[in-house]
Amino acid sequence: MADLNKTIGVLTSGGDSPGMNAAIRAVVRTGIAKGLHVVGIKRGYNGLITGDLLDMDLRSVSDIIHRGGTVLYTARSPEFKTEEGMQKAIKVCKEHNIAGIAVIGGDGSFRGASDLSERGIPCVGIPGTIDNDISSSDYTIGFDTSVNTAMEMVDRLRDTTESHDRCSVVEVMGRRAGWIALDTAIAVGATAVLVPEIAYDVEKELVPRIREIQKTGKKHYIIIVAEGVGHTAEIAKLVEEKTGIETRATVLGHVQRGGSPTVRDRVVASQMGYHAVELLAAGIGNRVVVMKDSKIVDYDIYEALKMVKPFDKNLYDISNTINI
Repeated sequence: MADLNKTIGVLTSGGDSPGMNAAIRAVVRTGIAKGLHVVGIKRGYNGLITGDLLDMDLRSVSDIIHRGGTVLYTARSPEFKTEEGMQKAIKVCKEHNIAGIAVIGGDGSFRGASDLSERGIPCVGIPGTIDNDISSSDYTIGFDTSVNTAMEMVDRLRDTTESHDRCSVVEVMGRRAGWIALDTAIAVGATAVLVPEIAYDVEKELVPRIREIQKTGKKHYIIIVAEGVGHTAEIAKLVEEKTGIETRATVLGHVQRGGSPTVRDRVVASQMGYHAVELLAAGIGNRVVVMKDSKIVDYDIYEALKMVKPFDKNLYDISNTINI
């Protein structure tokens, strides 16, 4: 292995997202260009605990930029949340002279990166999650691909919905955030969108909205529901009972995480991966690389985790105004 301060690692943690491979590729090739030795850490923090490492060279990341998922695999690691598990990970880092790690994932992954940084292993977080819910970053790797996937699937579903004069209640991913739901709703012209950030009464608001739109001659409807709102089947049942319109519930599920990443996700992932290595090469850790006002910058992890990302109420209002 390389000398201390010359080896960096890269791992992916938490849920996979399209564009993670582009970020891995950028980290590996930027690191090599800067004279560093790069190791891939398989299956997130679990791999760091068990020493599941892979030496990376230029060809290790050939032909992966277009692939979804993560070639390093990912996993959640309850053991890493314990001090004993963390010490095992630190021991592996010392044995392999790993002087810094690029961590691609979400807030939970960044907390682990912060814990390692506190204990002498500099880490830099790269936001990779389809939910776009990293509070410190305007954009997260995988979001654009996910929304495009959801849009395409709803467009296909609309063919059947329109043919049968139905209402389709479609659940998209987003357990704590409604970003996927909102952008999808705008893109497909959904009659309504339900998100965790804004309280919504189906019987008092959605049903009257559909009835009013019926008066304009519209006969088919798409309702987008974020996963965090839940009760999709119940919402569909209530809509049918109150409006008399045949209504079906559809859950898109994890298919939104897969597929070849879009141009935006490939480019942003490459920018973020490059920036992360610049920090690690300078011996700087405990940072999160983010996009702010269309620029790639970095924040202290502690500060980043405390930040609050306001929901785009203006875009929500636009959706309700034009999607009728």
